[in-house]
Amino acid sequence: MSKRLSVILPCYNEEPVIRQSIDRLSGKLASLIDAGTIDADSMIIAIDDGSTDNTWNAIAGIASYNRFVVGIKLTHNVGQQNALIAGLETAIQKDADITITIDADLQDDINAIDKMLELHSQGCEIVYGVRNDRSSDSWFKRVTARMFYNFMKATQAKIIPNHSDYRLMSRRAVELLLAYEERNLFLRGIVPLIGLKSERVYYSRTPRHAGYTKYPLGKMLSFAIEGITSFSVRPIRAIFTVGLAFMFIALSILVYVIVAIIQGRNIPGWASIMLSIWFIGSLILIALGIIGEYVSKIYLESKHRPRYFIDRTTDTDKH
Repeated sequence: MSKRLSVILPCYNEEPVIRQSIDRLSGKLASLIDAGTIDADSMIIAIDDGSTDNTWNAIAGIASYNRFVVGIKLTHNVGQQNALIAGLETAIQKDADITITIDADLQDDINAIDKMLELHSQGCEIVYGVRNDRSSDSWFKRVTARMFYNFMKATQAKIIPNHSDYRLMSRRAVELLLAYEERNLFLRGIVPLIGLKSERVYYSRTPRHAGYTKYPLGKMLSFAIEGITSFSVRPIRAIFTVGLAFMFIALSILVYVIVAIIQGRNIPGWASIMLSIWFIGSLILIALGIIGEYVSKIYLESKHRPRYFIDRTTDTDKH
C-alpha cells in the first residue's frame, strides 16, 4: 500500500524562486504517484515564515490551482527551525506517513527523494540528505563549515557532517521529534538523538537559481552558537580548565616575583602587568558571554512561549 508523503517547504522572502520550486516538486510528486511509490493524496506544505515580500501571495495563488499545495502563513518570522516544526505538525494533522523537509531554493537535489523513499521502504525511519562535496560554496564558507563540524564532533554532539535540514522522517520519527519541548531548536542535533534506524543519501548541491541566501555571516554565526550551546556544556568546562591554567601561571609569576625581590633585582613590570590585565580581562568577558548564552537559554525555556502562531492557511482561504 502506497504511503502519503508530505514535503515541508519553509519559505522566507522566496518570491523569486517559489513558483519554480513548487513546480519542480509537483512534477516529482506526480511521477512518484504514477509509479505507485507514494499515495495520490501526497502534498507540499509551504510555510511562509513571515516574509516581507509577495511570497505568501505566490503560495496562495499556486494553491488555488495546484492540488498538491497547502500553504501556511505564520504571523511573524520565527526562524527556519520553528517553521519546520509548524510544517511537521501540520503534516501529522493531515495524516502524513512520511515527511521530507527541504529548503525552498531547491539547491538540494530533489532526485535524492527517490533513494530516500527506497531506503524508507527497507525499514529506515530517518534518511539524511548529505552533500558529497562543498565545491559550490565559497572558500570562507567551506572553512567555517569544517571548523563548525569539527567543533561539534569535539563536543560529542551527534550531528551529521554536511547535512542541512534535507531529510526524510517516518510518522513515528516525527512524533518522537515533536515530544522535544525546548524552544531553542537545533534540529540537526535533535533528530539524531531520536535513535531510530537511519541511513544517508549523498547528493551534489547546485547554486541558487534566483534570490539570495537567508544565511549571511551573522546568521551563520548565530546558528553555530545555537547548535554548540544547545548540545554541550563543554564550553563552560573549558572556561574552568583555562581558569585553573591561569591560576597556575599566576602562582608561578608570584614565585618569580618573590625570588626576584629576595635577590634584589629590579622588576620593571609595567608592560607585563598591562598585558596581563588586558588578556585576563578579555578572558573574563568571553567567559561571561558563554555563561550568558546558557543563562539566556534557561530564561527563554522557562517562559514556555509558543513556537509560532498561524495567521492563515490556504485551506481556510478556500472556505
